[in-house]
Amino acid sequence: MLIIGITGGIGSGKSVVCKVFESLGVDVYDADSEARKLMSEDAMLIRDIKKQFGSEMYIGKDTLNRKKLADIVFHDAEALKKLNEIVHPSVKKHFKKWKKEHNEGKYLVKEAAILFESGANEDCTKVITVVAPHDLRVKRVVERDKVTKQQVENIMINQSSTSDKIKKSEFIIINDNNELVIPQVLELHEAFLKIYRDFK
Repeated sequence: MLIIGITGGIGSGKSVVCKVFESLGVDVYDADSEARKLMSEDAMLIRDIKKQFGSEMYIGKDTLNRKKLADIVFHDAEALKKLNEIVHPSVKKHFKKWKKEHNEGKYLVKEAAILFESGANEDCTKVITVVAPHDLRVKRVVERDKVTKQQVENIMINQSSTSDKIKKSEFIIINDNNELVIPQVLELHEAFLKIYRDFK
């Protein structure tokens, strides 16, 4: 099974790219969304987060207080590192299970903002980095999440640079509102089908 990783900084438009792949019948694993779910559903993960950051990180038994946790980890690189060390093993285990349940296609896509930082790229045959200009990325996130420019910048500081991601990737998709995304995805889709045929 081919696994194609998709990464990119916040606001680069990874989700848009993944929706195009999904429209082509490709199963997509959204690691960031699954991580958020696990942080409210996985009892051991909830226990570890409370132990590390305090029970006030949850409202009631298992409703994660995202804002409170974000206020901590996006202002403290060491705290973010500790959170990732707690969460990533659970996501890795969940992806392994998901992969077994989605094994009928020619290839799978795994989307993760911190694909390289978490080591999740080790599961991937090839990796795509989605790129967009810095100011456009900030504008997208401010409008999407109703946050301030400074809050977005704080998140960006804790993500590896686009240039680092590009160096480690085999492919790039430009999502700058000028280059059309669909033709880029279609071209890569055909390339991945060819890799699948060659593997067989």
